Formats: sequence, structure tokens, C-alpha cells
Amino acid sequence: MGTTGRGGQIELFASRGGVHAVKSPVRVAILEMLADGEMPFDTIVERTGRAKSTVSVHLRDMVEEGILGERPDPADARRKIFFIAADHLGALSAVDRIPEELARYAVEYNEGDGDPFAFYRLMFRTLRTMLMQTGVNLDPVLFEAGRKVGEAVAPALTDQNAGDFLGKVACFWEEHRLGRVEAGPAAPFEVFVYDCFECADLPRIGRPACSFDTGILTTVFSAQFGREMEVTETHCYAAGDPYCRFVIREAGPKK
Repeated sequence: MGTTGRGGQIELFASRGGVHAVKSPVRVAILEMLADGEMPFDTIVERTGRAKSTVSVHLRDMVEEGILGERPDPADARRKIFFIAADHLGALSAVDRIPEELARYAVEYNEGDGDPFAFYRLMFRTLRTMLMQTGVNLDPVLFEAGRKVGEAVAPALTDQNAGDFLGKVACFWEEHRLGRVEAGPAAPFEVFVYDCFECADLPRIGRPACSFDTGILTTVFSAQFGREMEVTETHCYAAGDPYCRFVIREAGPKK
């Protein structure tokens, strides 16, 4: 939820009860705080700067909707600790809409170029750009989808030798037409992707857009090193850069 809190943005969550659109600035602020980890009631009140009664109503309603969960504070059973219990699907925002002319550019098809993957790239970017045109940001869903794919391919990529592991990652990307990879051998690891399948043909939106790749790399590197790794995309074709660059380091403790 790194982009929450902007005016007019609606956050989308899925619980067992269905999909919930969260627009209230107070609720969005609470969810943004809880995205870093669970938090006791008094801390939530302090950080929102709202009255206890106001925060209590919002928390109660979100618990009833299944967006939040709660448990007793082990230090004081009279107090509660809150956490996010639903899946974050993304956001809907007028700010993130792309103009129609950019959407048209992104879904152009060059017939007869001999690339058997061209049509599938067209399908992928058409779906994504149509969502972007309406202001739908599905980065959290793409990230989780990438993590699922990472779980499936990690056993074939992990290796006792870190250099061989990086070589396997590069081969995997090229064999599946995801792009050409160059990887640095030392931590924090740097992965450069050229001709990126996920974003090279997207409109220039001024920010990184490779959530699917980020999810794959997060799971694969975590499996390789036996601990949770954090992947940050610093450069991206969608941001106007000539490549996509990912920095991978050990994840720190949640706040």
C-alpha cells in the first residue's frame, strides 16, 4: 500500500465476505499503518490524531467487514491489537489514470514480426493498460501472482553456488522471453532486466511498474538464501529508464 493516502484514492480489499472499497481517509490511514504490521489500539489512536471514539468505530466496522482482525494484547487482556486480515487488491484513483492516446499506443500490434510471443505480450499489456486507463492499480495482485509463480520455479533455480543460481535466473528470464538479465554477484544483489516483458511496452507513467517480476524475484531469492528477501525496483522502462533495475537485500523486521 505504498501509494495510499492520496486524495480521492480508493483502496480495494478482499475478505471472505467479498470485495470492499475503502475511501475514508481515516480508514486508509489506519490500513497504511497496519500494512507494516499489527498495532495496539492506543498506538493507532495516537498516530491518526483522531478521537478514541472515532477510531474505535472505524476499527469495529472494519473488523465486522473482515478487513481487519483483532486479538487480545498479551500484556493487558483488556486491550486489543489489530492487524489486516484481508487481501489488498490494489487501488482505484483518478490520479493514476492514463490518457486514451497512451492506452492506444500501448496496445498496438505489429503483424508479421515473426515473434511467437508477440500476441501474448499484446494480451498482457492490453489488459493492464485498460485497467490503468480507468485508474485501477493492480500492483498488489500482480506481486502476489509473481510470488506464486516464484514458488513454482524456485526449486529449479536454487543452487548451492550463488553464481550458478544467478546464472539460472538469467537463463530462465531469457528462455521464457521475460527479458535479458544481468546480475551482480554480491549483496545487495542488483538485477538489470533489458527488453522487459512486463513493462517495456507500457506507457511512460513515471514510476516502476514491474510488480509481477518483483514478486517472482522476491520468492526465488528468499528460497535461495533461506530467509525473507526484499526486492526494490529502482529503475523501470515505465519510468522512462533504459532498463529495469532491482535491488535485492535481506528484509528488515516489520515496524
